[in-house]
Amino acid sequence: MTSPPAPVPHPAATELRRWSLDSVGGLRLLRAGLREAAVRTPLGSEDGLDRLAVVATELATNALRHGRAPALVRLLQEPGVLIIDVADHDLAGEPLFDQQRPVGLGGLGLRLVRTFANDLGWYRTVRTKHIWARFDFVRD
Repeated sequence: MTSPPAPVPHPAATELRRWSLDSVGGLRLLRAGLREAAVRTPLGSEDGLDRLAVVATELATNALRHGRAPALVRLLQEPGVLIIDVADHDLAGEPLFDQQRPVGLGGLGLRLVRTFANDLGWYRTVRTKHIWARFDFVRD
């Protein structure tokens, strides 16, 4: 298994919206809120919104399953970019890509995120571990 890189991304990004999730029951509200917040961006195509929602759901599910609740999900924006930043309170763990596991046996969430997002990485603060995914706006 390998871990994604660990830079602190996009320090000048503006927070558009945030969610605090204690259980997977909040994922439906997260997806709906993401669509509502992101529809006004150039990423707002149906395909772009679907990719954003899948990635946010995968990262939030991983934070709830493998980290310590609550999972904190933020939608950030910089010029030309949307960022999903998901934090949990387990400072000991690291997000890992499972390169060995066959498709269909689970544990492939970060590989899916890597496929749908333009970039991803992770970092720690004093209290939380964050994983982020960046989506570049589609230019016509």
